[in-house]
Amino acid sequence: MKKLEYAIVDIETTGGNASGSRITEIAIIIHDGTNVIERFETLVNPEKEIPISIFGLTGINNEMVANAPIFDDIAEKVLEMLTDRVFVAHNVNFDYSFVRHQLEQAGFKWTARKLCTVRATRKIRPGLGSYSLGNLCNSLDIILENRHRAGGDADATAILFSRLLKWDDEGEIEKMLKITSQDQRLPPNLPPADFDQLPEKPGVYYFYNDVKKVIYVGKAINLKKRVASHFSGHKINPQRQNFLRDIYNISFEVCATELMALLLECSEIKQLWPTYNRALKRFEPKYGLYEYEARNGYKYLAVGKISKFQSCIEHFSSIHDGIILLRSLAEQFELDHRFCKYCTSAEEEIFLKKDSENLPDVLIHNEKIENAIAFLLSNRPSFAIIDKGRYADERSCIWVENGHFYGMGYIASDIAITDPSEIKNHVTPYRSNQYIMQLIYSYAEKNPGKIRFNKQLK
Repeated sequence: MKKLEYAIVDIETTGGNASGSRITEIAIIIHDGTNVIERFETLVNPEKEIPISIFGLTGINNEMVANAPIFDDIAEKVLEMLTDRVFVAHNVNFDYSFVRHQLEQAGFKWTARKLCTVRATRKIRPGLGSYSLGNLCNSLDIILENRHRAGGDADATAILFSRLLKWDDEGEIEKMLKITSQDQRLPPNLPPADFDQLPEKPGVYYFYNDVKKVIYVGKAINLKKRVASHFSGHKINPQRQNFLRDIYNISFEVCATELMALLLECSEIKQLWPTYNRALKRFEPKYGLYEYEARNGYKYLAVGKISKFQSCIEHFSSIHDGIILLRSLAEQFELDHRFCKYCTSAEEEIFLKKDSENLPDVLIHNEKIENAIAFLLSNRPSFAIIDKGRYADERSCIWVENGHFYGMGYIASDIAITDPSEIKNHVTPYRSNQYIMQLIYSYAEKNPGKIRFNKQLK
């Protein structure tokens, strides 16, 4: 049986993502588990400009690589050295993504088992202050010459790797190299214990950066599988690479049902506004129905853009939805069209000034406006959704009051709820929004048997 060999790799690049940047230098050191048996190092012409910031970090400029081989010229050599060997690097996914991408562009399909010396050192030498290559070399007395150059960093990584092999009394490296090992797919800065603690239950998970700030919130039917899906695949776009690099910790909250997980996810995103959440941010309502009174004493109903400093009667995703509702109220309560504003354009203001004769009695008119608003508010339903709990001895509850999400929580199975007001004592309040209510109404329509204490639910 052939002895396992390792290709210890370090690269320098023109930027931080494999899809839009290129390799400027590569070093490959072949290690047989005991000694270094081969070494390859070269500058690479990236066929694009090297940014000043990268030159400041690596010292590699455009003149230095002008006569260097392009990656296609060394692709066969690189492939030969990597084939049938474990790909080892400090923060392995970064180097691996670049090498795999540029080999693919050169016409070669290649994959390999990976070993991250960041993760391996965390396992074999836990408790160190920092696991960056420079700081590890300082704390472990490893000579690091030519920092931020491929050859110097690869040499230091090879020394670190040799020591890890000697220190590895628990066989951690062998465990990491198992083909089924999830550990090899985890982000480099994420402690495996954070992933291992995830249950296979519905809930919400939180990713944190290095200063403990939430950078992503997600919901899952199965927390462990969903979180694992973030780390699988070989996408190499900048957003994904930065995302994985920023994950330092995970926490979670188990929910009884997928609906509760959806509502909690939405509420948390609205409150925390995490950097990497984008999809649910698009569901912010943009228009509202407003009531105001003019100086002449007449009350108006108007559809307009939502303002942070003015509360509205109803929210809408589009101005079209607001106009439909206002026209319906105007028809039902015989409101004078001159006091229903569907826009705020200058043309409409001019129209209203010209069309100011034979106005209705102000008291009768204002009463119609108040009746229309009261009708709108009174038609908002109140109800509970009672479902299974997280455990056998509890039930989950979602409470909607007057058409708005009030909150959710859990009730012990042996507690009898006879009055809807009692439910409030068992739920945690959350802020409502239009998207949350769409989720709840959709669920209520599909699951009428789980609705309790419903008032005017249509």
